[in-house]
Amino acid sequence: MHDAEKGKLPPGPSWDENLNLEDGKWEDVHVITGALKLFFRELPEPLFPYSHFTDFVEAIKLNDPSQKLRRMKELVLSLPQPNLETMRLLFRHLCSVIEHRESNRMSVQSVAIVFGPTLLKPEEEGGNIAMYMVFQNQIVEHVLNQYKNIFS
Repeated sequence: MHDAEKGKLPPGPSWDENLNLEDGKWEDVHVITGALKLFFRELPEPLFPYSHFTDFVEAIKLNDPSQKLRRMKELVLSLPQPNLETMRLLFRHLCSVIEHRESNRMSVQSVAIVFGPTLLKPEEEGGNIAMYMVFQNQIVEHVLNQYKNIFS
């Protein structure tokens, strides 16, 4: 999010305020999406922790769909509780966005491309960045596609 976009953000709600997303101050979805990405990008560690990056990459490479799902579920459920609960809520929201893909043009692939690099990255970004992006997107896409199976 650029500084100009940050300036478009309305002041956040106070703790005692009921958040009404129907209020016009929240209607620019691009600014809200940018704020969400900014929040996750500025975390000291990604939502998918650095320590799990290689394991998630190895899991997404599995050819057998049932093995892949089982391993991805194990990895997600092994995350620290704050990461797990945040992931559950974020991915539930993203699945809701995808349900409206006819009107918002946000397919599973589009959402994965937008959020993959923000939520999951290696600690050291040397090496083949393009290859990392492919894995980041595939992992996020898989979790989105398998949301009910992973979080049930």
